[in-house]
Parts: sequence; C-alpha cells; structure tokens
Amino acid sequence: MKNIAIIGAGGFGREVKTIIDTINSLESIYHFLGFYDDGFKKGDIVNGFPVLGSVEDINLLDESCSIVIAIADPKTKQLIYKKINNDKVDFPNIIHPNVLISDDFVEIGVGNIICAGCIVTCNITIKDFVILNLMCTVGHDTLISSFCSFMPSVNISGEVLIHPRVYVGTGAKIINQLEIGENTIVGAGAVVSKTLPENCTAVGIPAKPIKFHS
Repeated sequence: MKNIAIIGAGGFGREVKTIIDTINSLESIYHFLGFYDDGFKKGDIVNGFPVLGSVEDINLLDESCSIVIAIADPKTKQLIYKKINNDKVDFPNIIHPNVLISDDFVEIGVGNIICAGCIVTCNITIKDFVILNLMCTVGHDTLISSFCSFMPSVNISGEVLIHPRVYVGTGAKIINQLEIGENTIVGAGAVVSKTLPENCTAVGIPAKPIKFHS
C-alpha cells in the first residue's frame, strides 16, 4: 500500500479522507498516515489520525509518500505546492469511485480532487491541482487550468475556458462558450452568462464584477 497524507485538517481535508476510505474499500491502495496543517500542533488528533506537522515538514520525509493538497483557496493551494521540494513526494489524483468520467478524450493532470457525484463528459482537459467538489458537472470541450476550485453543485457548460486560480462558489452556473480570467472569484449561486475578466469578484444573476483585486 502507498503511504498518503493530506494537507489540510479542516472540513474539506476530512472529507477527502473519506474519499480515500471509499477508494480503499474497493481496492486497498493507500495507507493513510495523517494530516499536515500549519494551523494545528504536531501530534494533535483529528478524526482519529495525527497531525504530522507543518507543510515544511513534508520536505523532511525520507520515504515515498503521496500528498493531497485539500485546500480550496486557489492562491494558497499554489503557494503550498511551491513550498514542497521533496523528490520522495508525489501528487495523485483522488477521484471518488462513483464519479462519471468519459473515456472520450479526457485529460487529467496531477493533484486533482474530484468528489462524489461529479460528471465529466468528453473532450475535456483538467490541468493540475483542481478541486471539483460534490456534484459538479463539466461539459464538452472545456479547459480547466491549474489550481482552480469549484464548490458543490457547480455546473460548467460546454466550450468553457477557465484560466488558472479561479474559484467558483456553491451552486454557480457557467453558460457555454465563455471564458473566466485568472484569479477571478465567482460568487455562490451566480449565473455566468458573459465572459469575465481576470482578477475580479463577480456575483449575481447574471454575474457581474463588483470589485477587482490583485
């Protein structure tokens, strides 16, 4: 079995642990070691498993270990990844067994988390360290760039281009043939019916930028 640990001992990290449990119930693949989290003390117990230390401690590992970055904020997720420089570490895709992913021209990178109930159709590229939370759908000919996060029940229609570090809130919908610029935040329940620029927060029906940020 492959040693595995999760970065993030909060709610989403604990949910990702349940995905690993489900994967193991079908085939024993992973030996779960515990959590890494800068916000906890080393040795704290979370849902019966230890906090193994801070993110920096991962660089001290001298045995092979898979690491899952269970952090929703895109910029924080990327910063954490950049801190890890241990060649003993790999970043598997953690995909719930009931996820529906087409065999027709779907490319998925590394470090992605795809939760229960998601549907990924055809001719889709998902780059690295993307989160598709519960019950998300991704339509044909869509490209999702690295370090994006989609909260539960987000619907992405076909032919959508999503640039790096985009965050989309729960229940938002993205209409087909649109583009969302890098670092943009889409509010929960929003309906994106026009292309959104980079570095903005957009909310409402239809979604409109309400502020810009760096």
